[in-house]
Formats: sequence, C-alpha cells, structure tokens
Amino acid sequence: MSRSYTLQELAEFVDGKVLGDGAVEINGLNGFDLAGPGDITFLVDKKNMAKVPECRASACIVPKRFDSLGLPGIAVDRPDIAAARIHTLLLKKDYAATGIHPSAVIGSDCHMPEAISIGAHVAIGDGVQIGERVTIHPGVVIEEGVTIGNDTVIYANVTIAANCIIGDRVYLHHGAVIGSDGFGFATDAMGNHYSKPQVGNVRIDDDVQIGACSCVDCAAFGTTWIKAGVRIDNQVQVAHNVVIGENSVIVAQSGIAGSSTLGRSVVLGAKVGVSGHIHLDDGVMVAAMAGVHNSQPKGALLGGAPAFDVKKWGRATAAYSRLPEMIKEIRRLRKEVDRLTALKKEGDEI
Repeated sequence: MSRSYTLQELAEFVDGKVLGDGAVEINGLNGFDLAGPGDITFLVDKKNMAKVPECRASACIVPKRFDSLGLPGIAVDRPDIAAARIHTLLLKKDYAATGIHPSAVIGSDCHMPEAISIGAHVAIGDGVQIGERVTIHPGVVIEEGVTIGNDTVIYANVTIAANCIIGDRVYLHHGAVIGSDGFGFATDAMGNHYSKPQVGNVRIDDDVQIGACSCVDCAAFGTTWIKAGVRIDNQVQVAHNVVIGENSVIVAQSGIAGSSTLGRSVVLGAKVGVSGHIHLDDGVMVAAMAGVHNSQPKGALLGGAPAFDVKKWGRATAAYSRLPEMIKEIRRLRKEVDRLTALKKEGDEI
C-alpha cells in the first residue's frame, strides 16, 4: 500500500510551487487518463489542457508557465522528473527482512547481516560478503567471493559469477547474468578455435540498474566496469573489458563488443551495435539500430550502419526511401537523352 502525503509536502519534496489547496491528500500517481480521486497526475505540455475539466485526479504536476488548472497542482521546471520522484516516494516501503528461506544453500565464510531477505532455492558460494538491507529473490545463484553492497535488490534467477563486485542500491532484474565468460578465442589456419581463459571480474558501481536477461561478461584480465548511475535495459550484451561511464543509458538489445569504452552520459538506442576497442566520448548519442565502427568525439549524434552524423543520416534515409521513384526518373531521362542524341545525329547527317 502506498503512503499518503499532502500536496504541500510533495511540492516541497520536488522544490515546486503549490497551485490551489496544498492540504489535498495524495496517495498515488497515475497517467492523465487513468488517474482518479487521491491520485496526482502530470502534464508535460499543453496538449492535454483541453482535457483538464474531464480529469478525475485530485491534483496535477505542470510546467511552471501554467498559473492555474481548475484543480490543485504543483508547478515545476520538469514535470516528468518531478512525477518520477513523487511516484517513487509514494511507493517507498520500509525494509522488512524476511530472513533466509530454509531451501537456500549458503557457503562457508560468508558475511551477511541479521536483517536480510533471501528467497527459496538461492545458492550462495563461499566467502560472499553481503551488505545491509539486501533482498535476494528465489533462484538466484551467487558464486564464491562476490561482494554485494547495501540496499541492493537481486531479482529471481539472476546469476552473479565469482569475485564480482556489486555496489549499493543496485537493481539486477530477472535472469540477468553478471560475470559470465567473455567471448574470447584464437583461430588457427585450419579453422580450429582455442578458447582464451577469461580470468577477470565485473564491477558494478552504486545506483546501477540492469534489465532482465542482460549479460555483462567478465574481463579477460582485469575488470569489466559499469560505473555509477548507469541504466541498462533488457537483453543487452556487454562484452569483456568494456567500461561504461556514469549515467549512461543502454537501450534494449544493444551490444557492446570487447574492450570498448563509453564516457559519461552516453545513450545507445535500441539494437545499437558498438564494435570492439573503440571509445565513445561523453554525451555521445546513437539512434536505434545503428552500427558504430570507430571512436566518436564528445557530444557526437549518430545514426545508420555504419553510423555517421545523425542529420546527414536523416537526409540519406529520406533519399533512400525515394530511390524507386528516382530510378524511374533516371530511366525516363536516359530515354530522353537517347532520343535527343538520335535527333542530333540525324541533323548532323543532313
């Protein structure tokens, strides 16, 4: 069950300005068309202003340029950010430790606090160090030598391989695999493959979230490093020795090949491929389904495969969609040139 706050309390929480009655009680947040009594909703622009009289919410978060709504509200610079913060606050629950399920298997020389939640059929190897207020859901496998920080949540069927380091407030969603072998091998002249042992680990810093069925491979040597604040979506592949900078966002089904590095606040759209041993500097943004084959400078905006400047890519894509008509026109012009050439030849002969 969500908590309840007055509109005034929520406005202070997000540094906003109250519009109307600040004593209104709020216990939930919902979308504009779904919100009802007791809920707060949000508007990011004027598109839904005409619908405000039909809105059943008790209050609304709006941009600062809105002076009045016809219902109580909170005016802020960024309604989307304020809505996310308020929704998280309303849903926040005090940590309640459930203990260790009888079916869990715990190795030797492990350190874990008394207040912990470990679900059914969890397997924890030797020498694992677990911080305060950690929740480990059913079916999780944690191999030997792993360190897990405070307030981390590990969802069902996650696997964390040996010697990986997980920070504070990390969320590893269902089926994620942290520290599996990197894809490394050498091939001889006969086409035989010889696996290269992958003996490094994975380090995941504080406040990182990794989506369902994503894989972060261990380093061949050293560490694969996901820095603080990174968001990784579902079904993402991060190869050995990759470094992802702070607050970067990697969207679903993207893949980053071995030893590539990303700076701060890099954004990769869905299904982006990044080749190995390159560097994307701070603030690089790559459009969905692009393929990046070389290093990119700070703030570069890219699209296409191979990826290049997003504005040029947009114009090229628009031209590509017109190719059938352009080919028809070229054929027509060629016939016209042939006709005029024939007429000129006849004139020359006369």
